[in-house]
Amino acid sequence: MTQTRVLTGITTSGTPHLGNYVGAIRPAIAASRTPQVESYYFLADLHALIKVQEPERVQRSTLEIAAAWLACGLDPATVWFYRQSEIVEIPELAWFLTCVAGKGILNRAHAYKAAVDKNREEGEDDDAGINAGLFMYPVLMSADILVFNAHKVPVGRDQIQHIEMARDFAQRFNHLYGEHFVLPEALIEENVATLPGLDGRKMSKSYDNTIPLFAPRDQLKKLIYSIVTDSRLPGEPKDTEGSALFQIYQAFASEEETQAMRRAFADGIAWGEAKQALFERIDAEITPLREKYEALMARPQDIEATLIDGARRVRERYGVGMMKRLREAVGLRDLSQTATAAGETKADAKAASLPAFKQYREADGQFYFKLADGEQVLLQSRGFAAPKEIGQLIGAAKAGRLELAQLLAAAEPVDAARQAQIAAAVAAIAQAEADARAAKDGAARESADS
Repeated sequence: MTQTRVLTGITTSGTPHLGNYVGAIRPAIAASRTPQVESYYFLADLHALIKVQEPERVQRSTLEIAAAWLACGLDPATVWFYRQSEIVEIPELAWFLTCVAGKGILNRAHAYKAAVDKNREEGEDDDAGINAGLFMYPVLMSADILVFNAHKVPVGRDQIQHIEMARDFAQRFNHLYGEHFVLPEALIEENVATLPGLDGRKMSKSYDNTIPLFAPRDQLKKLIYSIVTDSRLPGEPKDTEGSALFQIYQAFASEEETQAMRRAFADGIAWGEAKQALFERIDAEITPLREKYEALMARPQDIEATLIDGARRVRERYGVGMMKRLREAVGLRDLSQTATAAGETKADAKAASLPAFKQYREADGQFYFKLADGEQVLLQSRGFAAPKEIGQLIGAAKAGRLELAQLLAAAEPVDAARQAQIAAAVAAIAQAEADARAAKDGAARESADS
């Protein structure tokens, strides 16, 4: 059965806090154990350089975040865990994508627009203080995703635009050079908790209201006792709605424990008693993780070895081969290869003899696909508002699971003779895909036997 590839990037620009644990680390590690999911977790240290120009801070954050994920249960033996900067194919692919990315799309990226708007409010030049790294961030993120052809990327709603950009760049590349990229989808987890901080606002380093994930026990207790509450006295009923203390407790407690605390609020529990209960509940969960974290931090060489090995294995398995194919596709080829009169290698000529689906986006903002046999366009689709349905149609056609009538319903009308050509072309594509899968499976079996 085909596995779904899910990719998660972790920016190395700070120390993990309880909000990171509840909102990202804990649910992601649980998801990594889902059957038929191939999970990729990487430390986005190249992304960190956009905002952080302190080398020691980047290094320290990378170490702390890697140790945190490992301490919380991430298993490098069952997932791909690596440091972004070790995958040399990522910046190379980022350049390939840069050469097909529309500048107009990058101009509309939320982070860049926000920086420009701030400059305008302050009467500065639009691009004052903005580095090219911030502007090109969506391209590098796209390379992170596409280098391993990830199917799904868990993101917050503010990051959906970046996934849409990755899809756009992948479509443009596919249109120019053939079908190389899967079009990724944003995975929005609506039920993931957003933890409030000490002041009731979202827990965030920018608000300076965080509780470090592995704070020593005494510091953890002190921070929890500093959580802002109202002035209601012991015995007075207290509201759970809007209570930062209750929301944090709920993120760590079982359903039974949560209901008991809800009743205690209604009965007028003293704030000091509620904070003590919260401290004990968090400490019970974090203490064994803290012990693992401290042991890992004491042996940074082991973490380094884990990341180096993870990068080596994922490059050997996927990255090197992917970039070899993409270099070939764009024309960065071995000049000694025998070429045809048209300037193509024999392998290129064989591939070009097959019909192919092409996906692209037009100036009207609509998404389209066509089925071409050489220079002849056999089928031209109607416009789609989003590319997801196109990807599903083409995927089903390549897998031999699509009825001809379904394909024709998505396209401009054609006569009976053309329909026969289309049917033959789709059958040829499906057969080629089946042959390729069989060859890959055979190679995998031979590798396993050797």
